[in-house]
Amino acid sequence: MNNYIPHISKELLQWMPLAAFEGEVIVVDREEQVADAVAYLRTQKVLGVDTEARPSFQRGIHYPTALLQIASHERCYLFRLTHVGLPQELAELFADPDICKVGLAFKDDINGLRRRRDFTPANCVDVQSMVTHYGIFDLGLQKIFAICFGKKISKSQQLTNWENTQLTPEQARYASTDAWATLLIYEDLLAHEPISNEDLETLKREEKERIIEHQQEVQDQRLREQGIEPPPHMTLEEREAHQAEKRREARKRKRQRLQLEKAQKSKTVQKPFKRKKTKK
Repeated sequence: MNNYIPHISKELLQWMPLAAFEGEVIVVDREEQVADAVAYLRTQKVLGVDTEARPSFQRGIHYPTALLQIASHERCYLFRLTHVGLPQELAELFADPDICKVGLAFKDDINGLRRRRDFTPANCVDVQSMVTHYGIFDLGLQKIFAICFGKKISKSQQLTNWENTQLTPEQARYASTDAWATLLIYEDLLAHEPISNEDLETLKREEKERIIEHQQEVQDQRLREQGIEPPPHMTLEEREAHQAEKRREARKRKRQRLQLEKAQKSKTVQKPFKRKKTKK
């Protein structure tokens, strides 16, 4: 039975117990460690994946992927790409269709890895593309995990420097937890039935009403601060009818403009008649 909720509030999230990966964490920062790490990962059917890069605080500046974390239930390998690059063995792992790799906002992670060594990804699943079909509308890892398990994962190390000479124990635990969390979420979703299309449409409508209501509350508050009494709220049906009417009017104006332009182009400019001069 599907018992997920669409959203979880920040207020509820902060009171939840903390969850963290408690398995073995192995840092791979030498090339000779890669083969053994990949050999273990190839024994798994499903792997949780995440990446980290040095945070940028300036618009337009992005740093290359510095850390790749790949987790099973018992073990997580932290590949320091600033030390070992993206070895061919790892590229082949991501291209292997027989091993499922699971991430969140996975396309960005894959693109970052392919900048280090190109490969054709296979059997790479993004849980963000799955959760809506289970009635979950939050898309952040922390909130999805909380909805699934009633626990939160820490994000305190997210903006630390992942290119440091040594990873701190806090960074290692954070990175392994994120990869492990995506694996758990994926398995938990598969253990439930997706909701029907009818129920999904109902939830989407309720979500739209919730967003509109929030926007109206914010707008009302701003008007009251200016000493203006807010106007009565329209229902979602009234708002949709109003927007549909505006779209019809816009299409009508566009048709009229196009007809006018066509008429102007089709007009022929008649040249003035000139009499031929006759010889005297």
